[in-house]
Amino acid sequence: MSSKTFSKTMSSNISPETSSVPSENSPNSINNQAGFTDNTVQSNSDSQSAQPSDIIEESGSPMPSSKAESLEQSQLSSTADYEAEIELEDFDDEEEDSADSQSLEVHAEHTVTAEEAGQRIDKLAAELFADHSRAQLQEWLKSGNLTINGSVEKPKYRVKAGDNLLLEAKLEQHGNDQPEDIALDIVYEDESVLVVNKPVGMVVHPGAGNWTGTLVNGLLFHYPNQAHLPRAGLVHRIDKNTSGLLVIGKTKAAQLELQEQLKDKTVYRHYQCIVAGDAPSLTRQRTIDAPIGRHRTQRTKMTVTSVGKPAVTHIMNITPLNESYSLLDVQLETGRTHQIRVHLSHIGHPIIGDDVYGNRQQLRAGLTQEQRDAIQNFPRQALHAYQLGFVHPETGEDIEVTAPLPEDIIQLAEILSE
Repeated sequence: MSSKTFSKTMSSNISPETSSVPSENSPNSINNQAGFTDNTVQSNSDSQSAQPSDIIEESGSPMPSSKAESLEQSQLSSTADYEAEIELEDFDDEEEDSADSQSLEVHAEHTVTAEEAGQRIDKLAAELFADHSRAQLQEWLKSGNLTINGSVEKPKYRVKAGDNLLLEAKLEQHGNDQPEDIALDIVYEDESVLVVNKPVGMVVHPGAGNWTGTLVNGLLFHYPNQAHLPRAGLVHRIDKNTSGLLVIGKTKAAQLELQEQLKDKTVYRHYQCIVAGDAPSLTRQRTIDAPIGRHRTQRTKMTVTSVGKPAVTHIMNITPLNESYSLLDVQLETGRTHQIRVHLSHIGHPIIGDDVYGNRQQLRAGLTQEQRDAIQNFPRQALHAYQLGFVHPETGEDIEVTAPLPEDIIQLAEILSE
């Protein structure tokens, strides 16, 4: 079966085009449609398919602190390249931007000429102060950092000959990350918001073992003004070996508003993944409600634990590929580290290619040799962030963006469907 044919047969799951048209699944309707509470998997000792190795036992004697610290240091120092695998899906509330920052003074002045008279102030300012984005200039108009004859005017104000424009502001310079000419797949962009389709293998931001070649390095090259925003405008993150959509604020106001939407659970995030699991079993577990925290001894791993943070994942659609494997449409209600991977492993249906949370359970009975080889040789977790919906921070419009499944996951699905 060809990729094209497979995509058509899976049309309920695989969207071939990028779209910004609101649908009935708009970001404002997330809590209404992500239910299935009659099939909720709760985190308790009776969870039917829970793996003992992935659940922290709260009883028993703890490991001596010196030994635990030694083990933790050994694990972390030997997994520098694994840093990208422990990124948070959402930034924690208490997480601080540890990068160095400094203020850059901005001062500019201009007297309107007869030729410039009659233009809207926001349009003229964009021409005069081209080093700054139009959205940033509009923010400064509203905040009073950009004044006309000493007064604050609305962006639609039309200038007159002799008007004095004064721009006085401060820009924060965040971090020392270097711009790099890295190709970016931009699927949506306007003056306030950017949505990128991140390829598999790209780390989102620089860190131990991955100081270059990241999404942030590429953003700083193509959008230099992102250097004035915390984390270059990032609103959330996905793992190195997960592909798909990320939303980025191009102004401080947009970034903050989108972060608030994440906290309020109004950002609509759907993923597609291939798992070891038959449709009937998965149908009985449509909502996974199980807290997630860091593993007590394996510090690069996350686990389901009663002392973790609340985590809820919804299985919205199940497409059987054969009797033992399925393509899922999964919706995040919360965004914990590795949430989808941990939750699906917790219920006994790990994502194919996930050698951290499901390597032992990925091979099921009844596979052909070609199918076994495809599963064992799949180089990354078969997980793709394919749909993202949010309320536009400036216009209030519902924005929905879609990125089709990458070719490697489509090919895996085809082989498993044969």
